[in-house]
Amino acid sequence: MSTAIPHDHPHTASPHPHSRLSNRHSHVFLGQNHQRNERRTWAVIAVTTVMMVIEIVAGHLFGSMALTADGWHMATHAGAILVSALAYSLARRNASNHRFTFGTGKFGDLAAFASAMFLGLVAVIIAWESAWRMLEPVPINFSEAILIASVGLVVNLVCAVLLHDGDHHVHHHGGHHHKHHDHKHHDHTHHDHAHHDPAGSHGGVDRNLRAAYVHVLADALTSVLAIVALVLASFYGWLWLDPLIGIVGAVVIGSWAYGLIRDSGLVLLDFVPASEDLPDEIRTILAKEKADIVDLHVWQLGPGHHGAIVSLVAGEPHSPAYYREKLSAIHDLSHVTVEVEAKGAV
Repeated sequence: MSTAIPHDHPHTASPHPHSRLSNRHSHVFLGQNHQRNERRTWAVIAVTTVMMVIEIVAGHLFGSMALTADGWHMATHAGAILVSALAYSLARRNASNHRFTFGTGKFGDLAAFASAMFLGLVAVIIAWESAWRMLEPVPINFSEAILIASVGLVVNLVCAVLLHDGDHHVHHHGGHHHKHHDHKHHDHTHHDHAHHDPAGSHGGVDRNLRAAYVHVLADALTSVLAIVALVLASFYGWLWLDPLIGIVGAVVIGSWAYGLIRDSGLVLLDFVPASEDLPDEIRTILAKEKADIVDLHVWQLGPGHHGAIVSLVAGEPHSPAYYREKLSAIHDLSHVTVEVEAKGAV
């Protein structure tokens, strides 16, 4: 016997205000703030593009190579964040496409992985250019360079505000976020429904937004370090300080890129970290029902959404619907398949 339980997505109307189990099977596993984050990402692209055009045009008009170069740097920055914006759009547009067997919730993780790879490449380029400039210093127009770095910092701070996720309803456990659950599960044996927030309690980590945010922070860090180095160099003539701080910035950005590559890559590989408590919650609930788990698979479907496949053996087995109702108390489980066998039949 097997069955599956879908939890209604936050943006999908429930057939009954208190129904957690229904015949309607939704595979929409987008994050709770998907559309909001998509709008903010496009807004950041707009701000960055405007600044890019202003710098490139001004650079040509005033003959400033530094201004022109920073404008093209802004272009690469906008291109990287465009990956995040397109991932949001594609995930939303294909959310109901049945060819995506488990929905499009991982589009963001795929985009985050690609963005992190690009960010790592940027760190390598910065380190290489900084090392080269330490060997062959070049003259610096300090006043112009400080002005450009200051304007870039302001733009990056504006973008950081737009991309900042103000939701704090998740806890961090060793690189993995998982919401706190009330473990006082109520018995609903005689009812095929339970009180579940129809508005959705799925938060989770939006790694796509995090990738765009890290790009902005990396640019802001570069601007801050550049300003510090340029000011000190202008006062004391330490031309070597600018490339040295550039190398420090490259190392920090590289570490951010590595963390993002690791986290998003593990999600794409359906890795379950040791800090993930969903498997333990499932085992705890089913142990109370005197059912032995012979096979259990848990993986992430999207921000705040997880799937599970559970195979059970029980001396006096109940129907799959009984066990799925017990497991439906775990709000992060959006798609569960339960298989039940009697002990004598195994």
